[in-house]
Amino acid sequence: MKTVFLSLTILCMTTLSFAQNKNAKASIEVDGVCMMCKNRIEKASLKTKGVKSAVWNVDTHELRLIFDENRTDLTTIQKKIVSVGHDTKEFKATDEAYDSVHPCCKYREDEVVEEHK
Repeated sequence: MKTVFLSLTILCMTTLSFAQNKNAKASIEVDGVCMMCKNRIEKASLKTKGVKSAVWNVDTHELRLIFDENRTDLTTIQKKIVSVGHDTKEFKATDEAYDSVHPCCKYREDEVVEEHK
């Protein structure tokens, strides 16, 4: 009897530990200033395998995501965004990636940010 109970307990714990959310929701802050940034950020996110939805808000800089935790994670998604030139709270784009964005998208420059207000 103890063996059966122990086996069932281990089976349940194993199943629960491997069960991951196929529709996980998360939001992260991503720097940008305009609709071109929005398109670039969303496109980079959606190109990450497992991302089902990505919507970036120009005013709040919030990127809302729906993704499959079995296929990707937030670190992978953020690294994809950083690779196209946009900073997140955890990762900063390289100077080379940042320099590749359009001049009106230079969110690190105060003049550009002021122009988009």
